[in-house]
Amino acid sequence: MTDVMCRWAILGTAGIARKNWQAIRNAGNAKLTAVASRTLNRAQQFISECQATVPFETAPTACGSYEDLLSRDDVDAIYLPLPTGLRKEWVIKAAHAGKHVLVEKPVGISAADVEEMLAACRQSNVQFMDGVMYMHSARLPALRKTLDDGASVGQIRRIGMQFSFNGGEPFIAGNIRASSELEPHGCLGDLGWYTIRFALWTMQYELPLKVSARMLAQAGRPDSPNPVPTEFSAELFFANNVSASFYCSFQTENQQWASISGTKGHIFVPDFVLPYFGDEVTYRVTNSQFIVSGCQFDMEERGRTVAIPEHSNNHPNAQESQLFRTFSQLALSGHPDWEWGEITLKTQRVMDACFASAKDNGHLVTL
Repeated sequence: MTDVMCRWAILGTAGIARKNWQAIRNAGNAKLTAVASRTLNRAQQFISECQATVPFETAPTACGSYEDLLSRDDVDAIYLPLPTGLRKEWVIKAAHAGKHVLVEKPVGISAADVEEMLAACRQSNVQFMDGVMYMHSARLPALRKTLDDGASVGQIRRIGMQFSFNGGEPFIAGNIRASSELEPHGCLGDLGWYTIRFALWTMQYELPLKVSARMLAQAGRPDSPNPVPTEFSAELFFANNVSASFYCSFQTENQQWASISGTKGHIFVPDFVLPYFGDEVTYRVTNSQFIVSGCQFDMEERGRTVAIPEHSNNHPNAQESQLFRTFSQLALSGHPDWEWGEITLKTQRVMDACFASAKDNGHLVTL
C-alpha cells in the first residue's frame, strides 16, 4: 500500500462497475471517493450494496448527477462504464474537467469519435485507457516471450478466436446491448472488441490490410430503432499472408478461446478474456509431430502447458486489479502514456471496418 493514492470516481452504475469497485480497492494505490448516477437514490443504493460486501474505510460520496461528480476536487480519475452511445460526451467533459479517464469498450460509435476523445485528453494532459482487463495480465508478457522464442510457434500464419455467451430471449428483450441507440455494434462491440484487440496485440499492433465480415444474425429489443449484431464473424488479412478470424455471439454458450498457429507449432489459450477460476492462468504450446514407420502412423502431441501464478479475479494480483494499479500509477505520475489511446484507436478502426463490411454483405474493406 502506498501513501499516495489516486482518487477515483465511478460515473455510472453499470453491472461491471461492481467488479471494478473491488479492483480499485485491491489496486493498493487507489481509493474510491464518489459514485454518480442519474439519481441520488440510485447512486446511494449502488454504494450501499457494494460497501456491504467490499467496504472502503470511508464510503464514497453519492452524486445525483454526472456534472456534480466532475466538479468535485477530490477526484483524480474517472471510471466510465456508460453505454457507448453516451461515452463521447462524458469522456470529453471529464477530460476538460482535468480528470483522467478509464472508459469501457467499445469506446466510441466511430473512430472519429475516439479521435475527438483522445484530442480532449491530450489537450488536458490526462491519461486515457480502455477497460480491456487482459491487457494487464501477467499472461501476455509470457505469451510474447513464447511467440518470440523462434521455436514454439515459428512464423505466425493464422490467429483464430471466439468470444460468446448465450443471453437468451430475456437478454435480447431488455439488455442495453440489444439497443441500437445505446450499443449499435451489438455483439461486435461487446465481444468482438476483445478478439480484435488480441489479434492486434499478437501482430504487434500492425493493422490488417483489409477485412471481410458477416452479420450472421441480428435482433433488437422492442424499443431499439434498428437491430444490432447478435452473431458476427470476420476475416482479417495482414501483410505477409498472415490472417485472423473471429466469431462473437450472444447466441452461443460461453466460449472465449484464442489460437495462434505458425510454421512450427501453435498456442491455445482457453480463456483469454476472463480467466477460469483459480490462482493461475495458463496456455498450451503444441509442436505436434506426425511419425510414420512402416505401417505405424502416429500423431504425437508434444505439448506443454505454461502456467503463470495469477488469480482469476477478486485478488490484488488479478488482471482487473493490475489495470487500476497501472492506470493509477500513470495518473499520479503526471506523464500520460499516449500509446494506450493509440491502441484503442486502432481497435476501433478495425471494428469500424468489420461493421462496414458486414453491412455490405462481406465486401472487402481496406484500412
